[in-house]
Amino acid sequence: MVIGEKIRFLRQQNQLTQEELADRCELSKGFISLLERDMTSPSISTLKYILEALGTDLAVFFSEPEDQMVVFTAENYAVKHDAVEKSELCWLIPNAQKNSMEPVLLTLEPDGHTYPDNPHEGEEIGYVLEGTITLVIGKKKYTVKHGESFLIHPDKPHYLMNRGKREAKLLWISSPPSF
Repeated sequence: MVIGEKIRFLRQQNQLTQEELADRCELSKGFISLLERDMTSPSISTLKYILEALGTDLAVFFSEPEDQMVVFTAENYAVKHDAVEKSELCWLIPNAQKNSMEPVLLTLEPDGHTYPDNPHEGEEIGYVLEGTITLVIGKKKYTVKHGESFLIHPDKPHYLMNRGKREAKLLWISSPPSF
C-alpha cells in the first residue's frame, strides 16, 4: 500500500495545502512533503493525527474498497411494463438511486406516454434512439426526432409521448435519480 499517495489524495480532496495540513497536525511542511512522496513513514500516532485532520481514521484508511460492478448485462436490468401508459422502463444500472445519475431505456409504443412528472430538483437529459417523441414541458411541446437529444430543467411539470405510428426508444438520464 502506498500511504503517501492516499494521504495526498485525501489532502487534495479536503482542499488543503501541505502547509495547512502540517499546521493542523503540528508537523512541518517538509515532513508532509516527504510523506506524500513515500520518502518517510509516520508513526502510528502521527498517522492517526494526520487522518483525523483529514476527516477519517485508521480503519477506513486501510480498508480495501469493495469490488464494484462496472459492466452490466440484460440479466442485471430491471424492467417495468405499463400497459396503461403503453411504455416500458428499463433501468440500465441496478440500484442507481444511490448514484448521482440514473439512466433508463424508455420505450414508448404508438400513443404511449409517461406520467406527468412534477417539478423537482436536478436535470434530465434524453437521446432518441428510434422514432420521434413529443416532449411536453409546462404548456410547451417539442418534437424530438431520432438522433436528437433534449435537456430538461424540471422546474415545470413535464412528460413524454409518442404520437407516431412506430415505437420510440430513448435513453433518459435523471440527476439526481428520480425514476
